[in-house]
Amino acid sequence: MGTVALIDAHIDSCTHVLTHVCTHKYTHTRGLLSCCVCCWQTILVGDSGVGKTSLLVQFDQGKFIPGSFSATVGICFTNKVVTVDNVKVKLQMWDTAGQERFRSVTHAYYRDAHALLLLYDITSKSSFDNIRAWLTEIHEYAQRDVVIMLLGNKADMASERVIRRDEGEKLAREYSVPFMETSAKTGVNVDLAFIAVAKELKHRAVHGQQPNEPTFQIHEYIESQKEKSGCCSYF
Repeated sequence: MGTVALIDAHIDSCTHVLTHVCTHKYTHTRGLLSCCVCCWQTILVGDSGVGKTSLLVQFDQGKFIPGSFSATVGICFTNKVVTVDNVKVKLQMWDTAGQERFRSVTHAYYRDAHALLLLYDITSKSSFDNIRAWLTEIHEYAQRDVVIMLLGNKADMASERVIRRDEGEKLAREYSVPFMETSAKTGVNVDLAFIAVAKELKHRAVHGQQPNEPTFQIHEYIESQKEKSGCCSYF
């Protein structure tokens, strides 16, 4: 079976296949979204085994299913409607394969992405070392204004940590992207990651690039939530 056919078959087998294309559009009305639902494509990328599927399931279903996922083959996707500042937005979330043999297929999806969540595993040095290569690919194939967030996943596995939090923070600063540590197992910061991205996209939809409009500072928003969460948030 060819790669494309294999991917098509896998998409058909996904539990949460998106059955229709989102056609909702947004328009500007006195600085508010006039449509009840906007649709933004958010892609999870990173090495195989960093927990992309588990993170997506945690956000979508609010649960962690240990040992239930094999490596993603090609592309699988689902969607979820969330409310951001009293506006309903639909996140069309794509889970991608981290294996090298599917990398060219993943590139094709970068072009239409509004946001990319780039994951590494805090217990895997190689997954962290490969972040620069992932960012190079993103900058080559994705839109120039795509929203990028760096996530250090598996933060619950503190005893097996090999990548310090400050190393993730330093890398994020180097590329001027927001960063936080997450746990697909406990759910810590999972909702926050997706909601922060949705807020950024919603703000851009409302205000565009108007010079006199206030800007949404995603870094500051994350820090404000960090202060509310206290010491146990794995930031």
